[in-house]
Amino acid sequence: MEIQELIFFYHHENSNTVEVQFRLNIDSEDEIRIDQINLKEAADFGYDLIVEDVESYGDDEEYNSYWFDESTIDEDNLISFLNEYYIIYPEKLPKSEII
Repeated sequence: MEIQELIFFYHHENSNTVEVQFRLNIDSEDEIRIDQINLKEAADFGYDLIVEDVESYGDDEEYNSYWFDESTIDEDNLISFLNEYYIIYPEKLPKSEII
């Protein structure tokens, strides 16, 4: 049982959670699973899911300015975390829903 496809994910900054919609390799194309994961749980597993997008502007290294765009979720780390999380806590695996 492994995540076959990550359909949707969204970082809720106010609640420090990630909403995920995914499909396991045992699910049909008409099924999805939806869950809300606290980022602290991912950190407890050793996964840092938040990636700050840094953009730099300017050619002169000394005067180059940086700022952070929106924080994003590292999709590969998210999939790895979810696979590990649901193996350890199978009772937390959401039931599939027909779409």
